[in-house]
Amino acid sequence: MELTVLGQSQTTAPAAGGCASSGCGSNDDQLNHLPEHIRAKVHNHPCYSEEAHHHYARMHVAVAPACNIQCHYCNRKYDCSNESRPGVVSELLTPDQAVKKVMTVAANIPQMTVLGIAGPGDPLANPERTFDTFRQLTEKAPDIKLCVSTNGLALPELVDELCKHNIDHVTMTINCVDPDIGAQIYPWIFWKNRRVYGRKGAEILIKQQQKGLQMLVDRGILVKVNSVMIPGVNDKHLEEVSKAVKAKGAFLHNVMPLIAEAEHGTFYGVMGQRGPTHDELQELQDACSGDMNMMRHCRQCRADAVGMLGEDRGDEFTMDKIEAVDVDYAAAMVKRAEVHAAIEATLAAKQQKKNETFISLSSLSIPKKESRPVLMAIATSGGGIINQHFGHAREFLIYEANAHDVRFISHRKTDLYCSGDDTCGDGESVLQKTINALKGCEVVLCSKIGYEPWGMLEEAGIMPNGEHAMEAIEDAVAAVYKEMGEKGLLDKKPETKQRATA
Repeated sequence: MELTVLGQSQTTAPAAGGCASSGCGSNDDQLNHLPEHIRAKVHNHPCYSEEAHHHYARMHVAVAPACNIQCHYCNRKYDCSNESRPGVVSELLTPDQAVKKVMTVAANIPQMTVLGIAGPGDPLANPERTFDTFRQLTEKAPDIKLCVSTNGLALPELVDELCKHNIDHVTMTINCVDPDIGAQIYPWIFWKNRRVYGRKGAEILIKQQQKGLQMLVDRGILVKVNSVMIPGVNDKHLEEVSKAVKAKGAFLHNVMPLIAEAEHGTFYGVMGQRGPTHDELQELQDACSGDMNMMRHCRQCRADAVGMLGEDRGDEFTMDKIEAVDVDYAAAMVKRAEVHAAIEATLAAKQQKKNETFISLSSLSIPKKESRPVLMAIATSGGGIINQHFGHAREFLIYEANAHDVRFISHRKTDLYCSGDDTCGDGESVLQKTINALKGCEVVLCSKIGYEPWGMLEEAGIMPNGEHAMEAIEDAVAAVYKEMGEKGLLDKKPETKQRATA
């Protein structure tokens, strides 16, 4: 592998594009009501800002192996490169190795703005390793935002230490505020040198979480709350959680789907606990959004993820590949500042275009009865534009258009089935799985699409569209919705025609 100090291939700013509507979430209307000083903190944080995740990268370093609670949905795996979920790492790092890796990545991926410690255990159950890493990075890479993710059990005792470093964002996982529900999620916690089981353990955890959350907010640290949606366990309870954490001052809530495949070896996976459907997740997120800002672009990243959200470039930066790399970080900081300035200029131009020439969906002459929302799937490799071949997509971004605005809903992961631009070989079963994953969508927007998937999408009742390649996502979604209205396609929702998985 060739590592450069200044990753030239990464310095091109994304293409500018206008926003489709005055209510569009991707220009961070999600955060527009927040005070300016808060928006300034998160505007280039890909995990906190929906707009930023199209343009800026993040990385995690795995320096925290131990955990102080047991969750039924978690199974930490080491030396693992074929799973993408929290708690999984390819290599554990010492603090010195982590600092070396961060500075190398930041020099080669100048869009990287955020370094987080998220595991594979709990960072605050490993305070020496965690804070040694933070101390070094605060001194050596002051232009990088530092974040920590925690279950909150040890948080109150360590808030003062957190405040000594360049940390103004903390993510807490809070799955309940009712200990009876907590006992179904956490079999035990490790508290004051002993295991505490069941409801009593959950009660201690909840108390510590709420105390720590309040302490962080009182010190001006932004808190995002993650919650895992577990059907039949806490799904009906998470609206209450959202209200409770908002009352304490958390500013963003991320309701994530349970990952419970049996092959991951978790208790829930082995016991057959299902995860939520796309519709169930969206319904809960929409219900919680009445009380709280909702994050919908989370990718539930590995504990050693590197790159843009939705991608993992960790294999490019393993320790054996970077040990001998000599990074001139002072020079790298100059180049990073140039790249960030170019991105900000692009975002400013995009906002200006939105203000001057946005497509006003609300002005369309669509009868009220025909103004139903439409879901559209987008193939994109980043930059907020439609720039990916259908067959090359490992995930699709899902947007909803209606007569008032365009908003981002979620992402859906798929398997890569196509190995070329025109021919995909024998991939029908994988293709059918992809089409099934897009259930509920009426349109797919991509830069290019082959004959076979085109036909199968149409057969499934999904309209393929390659006419908006390299356009801004929101503009294209709004234009397609407008065209559907003009053609009378919004009078009723078409029947779902997905075939059974091959």
